[in-house]
Amino acid sequence: MDFSWSKEQTTYRERIIRFAEETLNEDLVERDRQGQFSSDLWRKCAQFGIQGMAAPAAYGGQKEEIDILTAMLAMEGFGYGCRDNGLALALNAQMWTVQIPVVQFGTEAQKEKYLRPFTTGEKIGAHALTEPEAGSDILNMKMTAEKCEGGYVLNGEKRLITLAPLADVVLVFANVDPKLGRWGVSAFLVEKGPESFTTSPTRDKMGMRTVPFGEIRFDNCFVPGENRLGGEGAGFSILNHSLEYDRCCILASQLGAMERQLEQTVKYVQERQQFGKPIGQFQSVSNRIADMKLRLETSRLLLYKVAWLKKTGKPATLEAALLKLQLSEAFIESSLDAIRSFGGNGYLTDFEVERNLRDAVGGVLYAGTSDIQRNIIAKWLGL
Repeated sequence: MDFSWSKEQTTYRERIIRFAEETLNEDLVERDRQGQFSSDLWRKCAQFGIQGMAAPAAYGGQKEEIDILTAMLAMEGFGYGCRDNGLALALNAQMWTVQIPVVQFGTEAQKEKYLRPFTTGEKIGAHALTEPEAGSDILNMKMTAEKCEGGYVLNGEKRLITLAPLADVVLVFANVDPKLGRWGVSAFLVEKGPESFTTSPTRDKMGMRTVPFGEIRFDNCFVPGENRLGGEGAGFSILNHSLEYDRCCILASQLGAMERQLEQTVKYVQERQQFGKPIGQFQSVSNRIADMKLRLETSRLLLYKVAWLKKTGKPATLEAALLKLQLSEAFIESSLDAIRSFGGNGYLTDFEVERNLRDAVGGVLYAGTSDIQRNIIAKWLGL
């Protein structure tokens, strides 16, 4: 495994950092306070080519083939330059859990129809899996897809869905035959319309306030057969495939945020004076900084390994679980250490330190909880 990056890759990372710093951070404190998603910033990201990293050039993407390593490095840079963790989550959610499944499992007609509007920012896609009684226990899903002439009729509810209130297209998972367990689950691309699905208002939440979450309800929603993604019964395989990408790239932005967080904290403890000297010279403070650096570099190694495995076509289920567990938990711990190092200022909203902690907490829940990641790791170890 080669840990070096080409000049082209590092230059692109720097371009994304500059774009994010100069374009995406305006009025963030107020947008976070109001829970406002910015469609304008979403389109600016598309114009720069962010969403295009998760699609081939033939369908509006940046390159002939998706380059997962470069995309991961780029999204790390995005998280470093963009202080809006909610926007980063929204972009990653569409790119890796909606676009990638269409790329990998879609028909030519589906790719032509959906990928280009996603990459241009014209349409927003949501990934709908979680249900009121099926969070970690995915196979307990109650949503059904009943076969009918020309397609399927969907009934059920999905909850805690990223981008649900804004979605133009929903990749939804439903049971065609519950008796078959995982082999009874299928995936469908459902377009928003007067007789398709309804969404709840945006839910208030602890963090990630600039990306809307909500519920999606399907009541006798007819979906044409050509909108099924992959074969009938392939939904669980599609889900597992996309989650590996999700756990890799959705957290790349958090790694960038952790790097920025560390740099800001180091700068602050070098300048803040107490008892006649910088507080960074006190061992209790400097030890916290050392722990933040260790978490950052350990997480970075796991992230790069998972991206390399995906790039080379190797399985990454265990490594993706290790990464998801390590990076999500590390972001919480480092966010706490940053607040402790900033003291009272770190507790104030206007200093933009406490927001990282609120945003970090969601990372131990979405894309599989930390408990689920530990279960996956234990299973792979034969327990």
